[in-house]
Amino acid sequence: MTPRTSPQEPDARRSTGRARTDYTGAIYGSLLAASVIAGASALGPFPRLELVVILLCTGVVFWAAHVYADVVGNRLSHQVLTWQEVRQVGAREWPIVQAAVPPAAALVISPLLGLGLTGTAWLGLGVAVAEQVAWAGAAALRAGASRLAVASAGAVNLVLGLIIVAAKVAVQH
Repeated sequence: MTPRTSPQEPDARRSTGRARTDYTGAIYGSLLAASVIAGASALGPFPRLELVVILLCTGVVFWAAHVYADVVGNRLSHQVLTWQEVRQVGAREWPIVQAAVPPAAALVISPLLGLGLTGTAWLGLGVAVAEQVAWAGAAALRAGASRLAVASAGAVNLVLGLIIVAAKVAVQH
């Protein structure tokens, strides 16, 4: 997954010479993926392929919505947009879709692990939550945060993921 370049400073360089990155889309996409898996699987067992398609399609739809909102927002502020700028917005928001890939891959390989449909959903949800925590920690590290701030970012995202897990459990019972 390629985190997006910050929209405020698209060519900004840190003292290390690396491009400044924004992990918002990756974190958001991971949270979205966890929500989709939890919500869909709480309604009943979905065949694996169906859940993968729902997961990936939802990522694409939310990506398109983010691109559209950004483009419309720029239009409303009277900025003239070119197709190149629209493509740049699309690329910047692409981590929303990319975040759906690891949980989708977990759903696909679940039969190799001997998991049924319920186990498959839990595996996908676990991967999505782990990914969300990892991206939050990576963002904090990249920002040069202290160890405490990195741990806090991970903990906050873990709590968000666990809220999704709790909602899934509550809806199923």
